[in-house]
Amino acid sequence: MPSLPLALARAQDEPLWTFHGGIHVPDEKALSNAEPIEPLPLPARLVIPLQQHIGAPARPLVAVGDRVLKGQLIGAPEGYVSAPVHASSSGRVAAIEEHPVAHPSNLSAPCIIIETDGEDTWAKLPEPLTHYAQLDPAELRERIRWAGIVGMGGASFPASVKLSPGADQRIRTLIINGAECEPYISCDDRLMRERAGRILEGVRIMRHLLGAERAIVGIEDNKPEAIEAMRLALADSDMDPWTRIQAIPTLYPSGGEKQLIRILTGAEVPTRGIPAQIGIVCHNVGTAAAVADAVLDGRPLIARLVTVTGRAIAHPRNLEVPIGTPAEALINHCGGYREPPRKLLCGGPMMGFTLEHIEAPITKALNCLLALTPAETPDPGAARACIRCGRCADVCPANLLPQQLYWYSRSRDFDRVQDYNLFDCIECGCCAQVCPSHIPLVQYYRFAKQTIWAREREKRQSELARQRHAAKQERLERAERERQARLRQKQAAVAKPAANGAAPDAAGGADPRQAAIAAARERAAARKQAQATTTATAEEAPKE
Repeated sequence: MPSLPLALARAQDEPLWTFHGGIHVPDEKALSNAEPIEPLPLPARLVIPLQQHIGAPARPLVAVGDRVLKGQLIGAPEGYVSAPVHASSSGRVAAIEEHPVAHPSNLSAPCIIIETDGEDTWAKLPEPLTHYAQLDPAELRERIRWAGIVGMGGASFPASVKLSPGADQRIRTLIINGAECEPYISCDDRLMRERAGRILEGVRIMRHLLGAERAIVGIEDNKPEAIEAMRLALADSDMDPWTRIQAIPTLYPSGGEKQLIRILTGAEVPTRGIPAQIGIVCHNVGTAAAVADAVLDGRPLIARLVTVTGRAIAHPRNLEVPIGTPAEALINHCGGYREPPRKLLCGGPMMGFTLEHIEAPITKALNCLLALTPAETPDPGAARACIRCGRCADVCPANLLPQQLYWYSRSRDFDRVQDYNLFDCIECGCCAQVCPSHIPLVQYYRFAKQTIWAREREKRQSELARQRHAAKQERLERAERERQARLRQKQAAVAKPAANGAAPDAAGGADPRQAAIAAARERAAARKQAQATTTATAEEAPKE
């Protein structure tokens, strides 16, 4: 096993690359990263959204009044890109209804509401897969899918899908994202300090699944304690020959997937492409720890670490929170507000969004509650006209032209805005941060993306309706053609004997069918004759 100095030297010898743009911002992590992770007491009520991931929402498997146990599957995935949800504690299902959730739209979404019983009783969990190295990768992926694991860095893409790149895409490098570049957030920092061994177990499992040749853990150099803890854990393992703990310069947004890949490998992910196309898969450190929990302990993803911070919070810290806990419970546990916040954000100040409903629940993707004072987020005033200074283009990490994206988004020219690679924008906020006119550029980009996605959905639905209508018309026309064919066959069968004359039957007599028709005609003629005779007799009778 290599010594720690050797491991440190090896990490320092590796070359690093740079990406275009980026900005230096005060990290503000010292507000919350000094104290260990603290478990949050179980709330009296859990609100568990059925969609906490990219893809189709889960389908509820329980009904109002049902008793559920901790870790029980209560929502089944719908489709390939989806993830199940589990009960975060034991209790009774009080309702399945729309409830405010943490989302940029601040709309409501279907949720399963559980009144906890305080017992925190576990359901029967699947057996640990400690011998996972001897198992088929498909079995491991199914365990990860069952556990409901999604990207814990904020993207919330189902992990089982990301760990299934396809037989035609060979994965050579597994990258673990510990950069945590967003200011104020420190939950990944504390996770790496306190549970480095568990993260590395998850790395080992994911490397086995992917068949990757190497793994690299990238951590910004403003987290020296986390870097040291990860390197010590690596030195105590047998993973050193193929695993590297790499410190990277602190530059926002180095934690972006494409930016971190560029820094660590020098590779560029294609426009509108995914890392698997260049032989790379990237996961967050929290995702790696959750994979280890699911495989080695049989535990689903029912809790996550959340940073509660900002100078408006009385006692900022990192909490381990059951999924579905109302945001208000976290703030109250941290001593409430020191002063009324000007903003309460989900996520960091660069990419987070305003939380309008404090009763909204914690989800798998929510890593931070940030309460900012007026001094931390002063009002920039009304947006002014663009002065074409070009600063936004200088700092864009995706090497885009934010000014052009802004103009075409504002004018609703959604075809042209896509010509400028709108969907390569990671919405990091660098452009808005440096804009001297204080234009909320990212809001325009989000508006354009949402509008284009909505139009694409409508187009797909319209095309599907057209295909269904065409299929229905084809069925009706085919049925009519078949009916007409049967009718012609019957008419031909009737007309053939008539054209050939009365064909003798097997006994040499007349055709039975023609004979029956003739007899019916004779009976009808006889009835008419009888009616005529009766009428004539009645007329000739003498009148009284």
